[in-house]
Amino acid sequence: MIVTRSWLDEFIDLDDVSNDRLYEVFNAIGLEVDNISTISIPDGVVIGKILSCEKHPNADKLNVCQIDIGEGIRQIVCGAANVVDAQYVAVATVGTTLGEDFLIKPAELRGVQSDGMVCSSTELGLPKINDGIMILDESIGIINIGQSINQYHKIADTIIELELTANRGDCLSIRGVARDLGAALQKDLRQESYKNHSRNNKIATAKILTVNNNTNIDVDLLFKLTEVEEIGESCLILTRLALVGLELDNRISNILSYSTHATGVILRAYDTDKLQNSSGLVNMQIIKNEVGLVELTCNDITLSTIGVNQNSDFLANQDSKRVLYAASYIEPEGIIEGVANSDAETDTLYYKTSRGSEPELKLGMTYLEECCFGVCTCKFSDTYVEVNSNRKKDIIGVNFAELESIIGQEISGSLISGILSRLGFDMKRSRSADSFGAIVPAFRHDINHIQDIAEEVLRIVGINNINAKPLELVEKVRLTDSTLRYKAKRDIRNRAVGRGFFEAVTYAFCDKTKLKKYGFSTTIKSLELLNPIAKEFDEMRSTLLINLLESVKRNTSYGIKRVPLFEIGTVFNNKREEKEKIAFVWSGNNSTESVSNSGKSKSIDFASFVQKVASVIGQFDLKACPTSNGLMHPYQSAEIIVSAKSIGYISKLHPEIATDFGISDTFIAEIDFESIMPKHIDATAISNYQGVFKDLSIVVDENTNYSDLATSIKALDNELLKSFYAVDVYHDESLQNKKSLTIRLFIQSAERTLSEEMIDTVVQGVLNIVTKNHKATLR
Repeated sequence: MIVTRSWLDEFIDLDDVSNDRLYEVFNAIGLEVDNISTISIPDGVVIGKILSCEKHPNADKLNVCQIDIGEGIRQIVCGAANVVDAQYVAVATVGTTLGEDFLIKPAELRGVQSDGMVCSSTELGLPKINDGIMILDESIGIINIGQSINQYHKIADTIIELELTANRGDCLSIRGVARDLGAALQKDLRQESYKNHSRNNKIATAKILTVNNNTNIDVDLLFKLTEVEEIGESCLILTRLALVGLELDNRISNILSYSTHATGVILRAYDTDKLQNSSGLVNMQIIKNEVGLVELTCNDITLSTIGVNQNSDFLANQDSKRVLYAASYIEPEGIIEGVANSDAETDTLYYKTSRGSEPELKLGMTYLEECCFGVCTCKFSDTYVEVNSNRKKDIIGVNFAELESIIGQEISGSLISGILSRLGFDMKRSRSADSFGAIVPAFRHDINHIQDIAEEVLRIVGINNINAKPLELVEKVRLTDSTLRYKAKRDIRNRAVGRGFFEAVTYAFCDKTKLKKYGFSTTIKSLELLNPIAKEFDEMRSTLLINLLESVKRNTSYGIKRVPLFEIGTVFNNKREEKEKIAFVWSGNNSTESVSNSGKSKSIDFASFVQKVASVIGQFDLKACPTSNGLMHPYQSAEIIVSAKSIGYISKLHPEIATDFGISDTFIAEIDFESIMPKHIDATAISNYQGVFKDLSIVVDENTNYSDLATSIKALDNELLKSFYAVDVYHDESLQNKKSLTIRLFIQSAERTLSEEMIDTVVQGVLNIVTKNHKATLR
């Protein structure tokens, strides 16, 4: 952010503040000064008035000017084309040295005597503002012919470059910087006192313009209409825009840029004649598009995406006769997200709106009017058309004692109140004298809690003014969700290692082509990685398994015959939303080669892999599932069921995929980590009475899943039936299309010794429910 001293002085009195003091204060309040420099123009450069301008008799591109420089009239030959339009100019008199060694001497140019030089902005040490000489006017101050330009501080100004943190969008304007400076210097902002320019009651904005916001979209807009006869140029506007590094454009655009940089209000201009319908009216609509950006439309054409860009076909320029000026405010969070999720092009004003612009729209519009009246022959409407969101301001409760404990020193309530008030906060009284409510201004969207209030007070008071004191640390026992999650991961890791797995840590990136090849999701186009670390890592992973299989492949290539791996990590969906999962991979031998197996270990099988995974994450049920990705075997795969909910899958790796990776028989599993987090379980009393096991052998259709039988048995909710599980499955030709299944029941009472009748009742109840729901018969 670049400001100038004279521009700041429009908003805050700096007469008694030196440049050294400004440098010190800016750095103290967190607006770090990158550079501060003062433009020095030689005293011999004075204001001259052109009395006459005639063509040079011997040169088509030269003009001979008679110029009054206060102490006399000088004849000066000038080659700038725009000298014919000038009245007041900067004249370097004879004997003046420009730059380091350019001495102005009397000269004869093509036979005509010239005593001095009419200067351009660059010859005075200023940035370039045009292709000719610098034309002066009363915008720089009262014009006194012969007075040194160096005495006009709006030209011989001090330029200050400030380094702002990303959250300080409120200081992206001259007034915003002045507000912070005023808080530190204990000076109030100047009250705006503009001339009472005549308006035209016949130009009524509301008679021509209507703005419909039927859906109450959260945006503030302010419109005002003007009729323009002529637009001139202002030396002050051109000079200041150049000094702060803003690009110069047409005259309307320059006025808008100047007013926006001064006030922080986002200002745009539309050519009214291009917007009117056949009845001479302008009907605008405010809508929200599919990505959440707010659009201003007219006649079904998008005029602008508020805070983002403007349709160039409807821009007003210096040839426009009727101009509709628009001021806008929209909260930055919404447009940042909308632009990220779309291909919307942004213009120069997006930088300000995305970091937080000034919501006081009438201030910006009034300042714009004043600039227009200074350089234009125009008539403004005396009425506005407004769209107000009526958004509620945040109120942060502040306790003086807590605030002082954060800062580390007692600070008077009046000083705190004065600082916050000058920074734009309103104060709301509390019933208690020890606290108050700080109403956060809309331009400070970064203020969310009392710590932010403390930071504001601290930076204005000054860290160097806080007495040093020893740091006091009070340790407390804190068992949070993070602690419990860490403990759960630690326990799972220990169990996994105990069952023979090795922990792997792989990249959060993956090969997009492999994700697509094996049927996993990839991020939407607007969220793709712009600069991947390698071609093989050009996508955020949506599964842990591909990277784990790459690790299996590397280990296998080293001759390792048994590769059991697991990983706990984050995966991402197509919107880059994160989710934590745990994955298991076991490839090759079931156990290490040893004397016990004569150096010939068997390969891992499905049942062994299921037992190993269950011993790590806890018991679960399996349910047949359709293949959901290209890694899964079509006939050896299942859903993992816990509490009747699917939490992942377990499968043999598809043979074709194993061939792709060059690995032997491999089994895989991927599980939602949140689903296996330990849950709080209320303890129950242990029965003192002996329980009994009863086996129930039934015959069911061969396509009946055990998980379906288990669901039916659980529905009995019999308090005597403590647990049950399958112990045998049998099939032969005599059973044809059926199978025999043996279920072992554990029956126990908490109150008495079981009787045969009680046992038979439980067994019969189980038999009845499976007969009813699954047509089972007793074997």
